[in-house]
Amino acid sequence: MVPQTHGRLVIVSGLSGSGKSTVLKALEDLGYLTIDNLPVMLLPKFLAIRKESGGFIRLAVGMDAREPELTGRFEAVFQEAREMGYELILIFIEAHEDVLVKRFSETRRPHHLAPHGDILSAIRAEKNYLAPLRQAAEEVIDSSSLKAAGLRELVMDRFNQEGGRPMSVEVMSFGFKNGLPPEADLMLDVRFLPNPFYLNELRNHDGRDQAVIDYVMAAPETRVFMERFLDLLTYLIPLYQKEGKSYLTIAIGCTGGQHRSVAVAGALRDALKKVFDGPLNLRHRDIA
Repeated sequence: MVPQTHGRLVIVSGLSGSGKSTVLKALEDLGYLTIDNLPVMLLPKFLAIRKESGGFIRLAVGMDAREPELTGRFEAVFQEAREMGYELILIFIEAHEDVLVKRFSETRRPHHLAPHGDILSAIRAEKNYLAPLRQAAEEVIDSSSLKAAGLRELVMDRFNQEGGRPMSVEVMSFGFKNGLPPEADLMLDVRFLPNPFYLNELRNHDGRDQAVIDYVMAAPETRVFMERFLDLLTYLIPLYQKEGKSYLTIAIGCTGGQHRSVAVAGALRDALKKVFDGPLNLRHRDIA
């Protein structure tokens, strides 16, 4: 009888300096609960506690040569986890010896098996110690030719199909006279649009008022701008998602952050609803 699956458990192991932390961080950004260097004998107890809370969970655990009992205990512990109803995937990260030596030299971090030097001997000792995990791994990733961003993208492509955390998009309005928003990823200046501030009947209203919206959006340059910027975002957003970005902030600025930027930000949010199905938020920074 096949046990009911209660969650997915990804064990990330491998050689020091190969990129285990990058892999764990990528999984965390996909919605996994991540734990690094959990003693292997504590894994079943932790899973039992999580199982009692109910619901499907995604858990990523880093285990490596810092754990002296790992290679002697992992097979029995992993089998116990599977019998508890968890889908377990073991990933092993490695790199060529010369690449690892270079990485330790560049970062000036000590190898945990060679705190006073002799990095190459430490790498080889760690490789021998972890050989049983490498042999048991469902996936072995060689990061020798990968930078951190490339390794992250590989992991995101592998696991993003499994329902991880979606990217959140925020459209915000702001006024340049109050300073630039440091959280902005994309920033657009709409001070070229007709300004309702110079119309007595609109000056004391803001860009949430329908009369102001109608005035700003009726301008031919606004319509052209919206079409072209929406085309750009339709192209860019999937690329940001593929990169594994968790948050994307699109800032629209005018002089005071009261009229044009507010109206355009609201219209842009409504337009994005048709092409983006993830979390979408609208914020007007400079309207009390």
